[in-house]
Amino acid sequence: MDMLWNGWGDPARATPLPDTVTGLLREALGVTPRDAAALPLEEIDVPAPPLGEAARRALEAAVGDRAEDVRTDAESRLRHTRGKSTPDLLRMRAGDTADTPAAVVLPDDHDEVLAVLAACAEHRLSVVPFGGGTSVVGGLAPGCGGAFVALDLRRMNRLLDLDEVSRTATLQPGLRAPEAEALLAEHGYTLGHFPQSYEWATLGGFAATRSSGQASAGYGRFDEMVLGLTLATPRGTLDTGRAPRSAAGPDLRQLVLGSEGAFGVITSVTVRVRPVPQVRRYEGWRFASFDEGAAALRRLAQDGPRPTVLRLSDETETLIGLAQPDALGASLENRDAGCLAVVGFEGTEEDTAHRREGAAAVLSECGGTFAGDEPGERWAHGRYSAPYLRDSLLDAGALAETLETAAHWSRLPALYAAVREALTATLTESGTPPLVMCHISHVYENGASLYFTVVSAQGEDAVAHWTRAKHAANDAILAAGGTITHHHAVGTDHRDWYVREVGPLGVEALRAVKRSLDPAGLLSPGVLLPAD
Repeated sequence: MDMLWNGWGDPARATPLPDTVTGLLREALGVTPRDAAALPLEEIDVPAPPLGEAARRALEAAVGDRAEDVRTDAESRLRHTRGKSTPDLLRMRAGDTADTPAAVVLPDDHDEVLAVLAACAEHRLSVVPFGGGTSVVGGLAPGCGGAFVALDLRRMNRLLDLDEVSRTATLQPGLRAPEAEALLAEHGYTLGHFPQSYEWATLGGFAATRSSGQASAGYGRFDEMVLGLTLATPRGTLDTGRAPRSAAGPDLRQLVLGSEGAFGVITSVTVRVRPVPQVRRYEGWRFASFDEGAAALRRLAQDGPRPTVLRLSDETETLIGLAQPDALGASLENRDAGCLAVVGFEGTEEDTAHRREGAAAVLSECGGTFAGDEPGERWAHGRYSAPYLRDSLLDAGALAETLETAAHWSRLPALYAAVREALTATLTESGTPPLVMCHISHVYENGASLYFTVVSAQGEDAVAHWTRAKHAANDAILAAGGTITHHHAVGTDHRDWYVREVGPLGVEALRAVKRSLDPAGLLSPGVLLPAD
């Protein structure tokens, strides 16, 4: 099943907002209904594909003469236009086809990917790898200004190898996360990577963007799981990782992880796997303030015992109930709700019981109050619902979007305040401030992430309205010592701030890598780095 072309996920799961929420949007934020309905797919005027006959024949030959795997019809091209950020969706709903690919090509294996890259080089076509289409940072809209091919990797969806002695698995990049989990579960294993995009995102996308899942406190980030990668480039094949650790020079895996298709196309990934947990238990804890809750999370991250899931909503997010999207607004009557922490444990009976007991002692000592299993179980039940909620908010005429960052613990309070202030100042419309919510969802010994959700009136031009706010927030992040992205990647939206973060010499080094692997600049032009 294809994802909704102008929204998130399964169209059958889209639900309108309850009257209480639409009333709150109108009264508190000045949200008014949209002037016009979104255009249906069949009414969007898609220009003819700028693909010559010789180029098409070359692409078909590259994928084994399977004509059906070189698609130039309007619907296929529209479904591969941009990603799923709020500006992406607003443009799609308005019928904007500026970033539509010339063709969608579906290779079956590594050799076919190499052949497609060769054909695109010959016919001067740019290439954008396409996994689940879940990018929220402009990663699927290249800044090339010319014809490009969307390289859809969905046919590359196999488990290639499982080493049960070493507990590693080698998988193809087009596997969606649920498919990968199902294949591994047949053998009693799990990857343990469950980001909010889990239902639709792919393993290749996880590696290319340095994804971080909601159980990262226990399983780690995706880049920490990766032991090896195979990369197809216009110059040939790059294989990285032949041992769990090595001192044989700089780790080339790190050039591929987070490269977002700008250096090559990931065609396989070798990851460590773990046994499927015997027990999964999620519970809630309440703290009087965000600062108090953050101090408790820091204690667990630094001194243990570390839960598998550890997240904390600030006062506003707790009040609105955003940690539980399927019960939005449930906490509005409880103005003293404080801050909700969701704490989860996965593993063996003995291990989870031991860690849960130790964590409870720390959380209590830090001022936390046990809220029972219900908040944690409700979060687990609705953990993938927030993107659907965003669609419903857009349908109601609101502007809803997210952004995230990370910093060391000592800088986190100032970073939190700076981003909130930037968003509030730029999104205040006719005297009505936006709703700015935040949570910590990924913790480390030395720091943590901040994930902001914003809801406001759309203004006269919703895309321009959000763009101003996003740029102000990006400036605030760098000024406060945060990183421009913790797990959403760079894409085109963060590119100019990423350049400032790594500095001129860092950009020069990365450009040298790109020139070596992709001398013609065909791959994801304008993504990650400005085009030459």
